[in-house]
Amino acid sequence: MTGSGDDAAAIRALTFRFIQAFNAGDIEAIMSNYVRDESLVVFDVVPRKEYRGADAYREAWADMFARMEGSPKMEVAGQAITVDGAVAFGHCFMYVTGTDTQGHLVNRWVRVTNGYRKIAGNWLIALEHISVPVDLASGKLVPIQRP
Repeated sequence: MTGSGDDAAAIRALTFRFIQAFNAGDIEAIMSNYVRDESLVVFDVVPRKEYRGADAYREAWADMFARMEGSPKMEVAGQAITVDGAVAFGHCFMYVTGTDTQGHLVNRWVRVTNGYRKIAGNWLIALEHISVPVDLASGKLVPIQRP
C-alpha cells in the first residue's frame, strides 16, 4: 500500500484530467472521473453539501459553472495516494480562483479527500469529501495558506 506504482500513477493522471476538465469548464469530462451511477457520494462545502449519485453531482457542477463568469481555474498541491488492490484513497489541496456573476473574487484553497475504485481496469472517484477548516470558537472559516 503505497503512493507509487502504476495504480498511483493512474490516479494522478485522473487528477490531471479532472483539473484540465475543470479549467475548461467541461462538465462531462469532469464527470468522466467519477463512478457513473448512484453509488457516488460527495460531501461538499457549498449547499446542498451532500450529493448522492452521479446525476445529482452533474447538476451541482452545472449550477456552479452557471454562477461563474467564464471558467474558474483550479490547481492541485500535496497529493498523496494509497492503493490496496481495487480500492485507493488520496488527499490533496485544491486551489480555486475565478469571479462569480456578482463580480466577487473566488480565491480559496480547499482540502479534498477521495476514495477511488478500480472498475473494469479504470480508477474512478467513488467518494469525495471537500472541506475547509473552521474556528470552533467563532464558527468562521480559517483560510488555508498555500501548502
